Amino acid sequence: MSVFIIAEAGVNHNGDLDTARRLVDAAVAAGADAVKFQTFKAENLVTRHAGKAGYQKVTTDADESQLAMLKRLELKYEFHFELLDYCRRQGIEFLSTAFDFESLDFLVRELGVNRLKIPSGEITNGPFLLAYAQTGKRVILSTGMATLGEIETALGVLVFGYLDQDLPPSIDAFRCAYSSPQGQEVLYDKVTLLHCTSEYPTPVENINLRAMDVLQQAFGLDVGYSDHSVGLLVPVVAAARGATVIEKHFTLDRALQGPDHQVSLEPDELKEMVCNIRDVEKVLGQCIKCPQPLELENRQVVRKSLVAKRAISAGEPFTDENLTLKRPGTGKSPMDYWAMLGKTSCRDYGADELIDG
Repeated sequence: MSVFIIAEAGVNHNGDLDTARRLVDAAVAAGADAVKFQTFKAENLVTRHAGKAGYQKVTTDADESQLAMLKRLELKYEFHFELLDYCRRQGIEFLSTAFDFESLDFLVRELGVNRLKIPSGEITNGPFLLAYAQTGKRVILSTGMATLGEIETALGVLVFGYLDQDLPPSIDAFRCAYSSPQGQEVLYDKVTLLHCTSEYPTPVENINLRAMDVLQQAFGLDVGYSDHSVGLLVPVVAAARGATVIEKHFTLDRALQGPDHQVSLEPDELKEMVCNIRDVEKVLGQCIKCPQPLELENRQVVRKSLVAKRAISAGEPFTDENLTLKRPGTGKSPMDYWAMLGKTSCRDYGADELIDG
């Protein structure tokens, strides 16, 4: 299965439609499968008292509130229609993450997106997770900052919403839904988990890619990786470890003002990352061990055959004194050596001649 590569434009458009279109162009040129934005109304997302994250204070005005910053970064609803159409014409999937109920409803009912991305920060937001599942859409769920228990609870909420049970929502109902065969089946069909470390940028010692294995073993779902590290090495390594989805922030220029530009890839780097991941897919191949067609000619050259160590006369028995093993590998296999000892030669052999009898 090919790795599904999401070029995360996020808020790197800085609220400008033309910049957003150029981000789509860059994602297409890089060969990504999807380009993802973020859909929100700032007033629905944060209180006016909410502070910024540490990295946001470094990359934007530290005295500005999170609300003011997000208002500048909103992607207007009307822009979404233009971007969706632009993506379709460019042959790339349009994705977005909804951060509030109104935006989720807009993405599903008005925009008609095929799948949704749930960010790490919403993994304990039970009512919002339930709303996501009740859309019936497939979801990609990031798991940054979460414990296995929190992930299991979140999956229980999603299952409950997908199954559309005629029961009031409750933790016990979520657990029952998660434990049911129908629940496990719908999870497998609808949900992909992304390992993620929610720090911007993420130091390499905090990436912990082996957590992908833990997620797969614990929940039996497709697992991918959402990257916040600097550079393109880690997503490529994640692909080599079996990630089915890779998500990576990108920007037109890291020097632009905004919270995420500095930890994003520029267009040429995004293209290199995609190319490297596609090469990883080729390198990984299939879960079989057999000679590759291009090896067959070399096999004849580098393997050995039974060979006359000296001249052998017809009627003479084969012994360790007159047999040896040499290239090429076009004659009798050296594995037949012991079976040949003591047998009588049917014809004369010259020294270095392949044994064929």
